[in-house]
Amino acid sequence: MSPDEIMRRIDTQLAHVWVVRTFLKHSEEAEDDAELYEIVRVLYDYCLALGPSLTAGDADTYLKLAHKKLAKLKQAAAHFAEILPRVSAHTNFQMARASLDAAIAEIERLVLTREIASDTPAT
Repeated sequence: MSPDEIMRRIDTQLAHVWVVRTFLKHSEEAEDDAELYEIVRVLYDYCLALGPSLTAGDADTYLKLAHKKLAKLKQAAAHFAEILPRVSAHTNFQMARASLDAAIAEIERLVLTREIASDTPAT
């Protein structure tokens, strides 16, 4: 898979991250919950950081940033899972968690695919 294709596949997953971010941001629960709103901010920051490289078609920079910022994105998702029972038991929140977890797992897989490919010597 080429770096450009990996970048575009990650961007597809970011659509899911963005929808979860928007759902959480506009939920009544986020209005009074600083922890939940911090998660919203991390999701936003991750998407925002990658946007200019996507627009420029710069897959190498995009993938470096995707990798560099992945740990913080994963931490936010883990924290969301941790506080979710306190925030809401509603199915919408449960599905948001599942969607976020799936998107981040795929982003991580794609980032690692790129890392493995760049470590493999050409034959």
